[in-house]
Amino acid sequence: MSAKSAISKEVFAPHDERMLAAVQVKRRTKKKIPFLATGGQGEYLTYICLSVTNKKPALVSVTKVKQFEGSSSFVRRSQWTLEQLRQVNGIDPNRDCPEFDLVFENSFDQWVASTASEKWNSILHSAADSVTSAVQKASQALNERGERLGRAEERTAEMMNSSQQFAETAHKLAMKHKC
Repeated sequence: MSAKSAISKEVFAPHDERMLAAVQVKRRTKKKIPFLATGGQGEYLTYICLSVTNKKPALVSVTKVKQFEGSSSFVRRSQWTLEQLRQVNGIDPNRDCPEFDLVFENSFDQWVASTASEKWNSILHSAADSVTSAVQKASQALNERGERLGRAEERTAEMMNSSQQFAETAHKLAMKHKC
């Protein structure tokens, strides 16, 4: 089983999410965390993943997943909603570069993908497609709702006319049979 399939199955499926894309990355700059003891948890692989919930309304998330050396399992480390994503740097059509930055509300990470094409094809392209797809689905749902409301409005007007005609006919019959 590939790493991406395993991440999808282990990290996202149990939370009723579907992984749209994943890219293996490395930090471009080391994070300095002076208050932690040295040694850490050893070597690890990092993946930046894009996922969507299976429930409506669908929520799109960017998730950092790690696999520590000597372990076959994957661990969800951080997750941000697409609304928390403020900026993506590193998309330059004139320069093919594997580096990109993700700026969220309260964090900033600098990453390097193994290749520029993997960066674009995996995460950023899927994110753009997901946002476009979500907007198209929302627009379609609004159009369909508008059409249903229009039909309901027409049926209401028809029923109102029909009830007025019925009332007039009933009144005429009542007047005719009183005499």
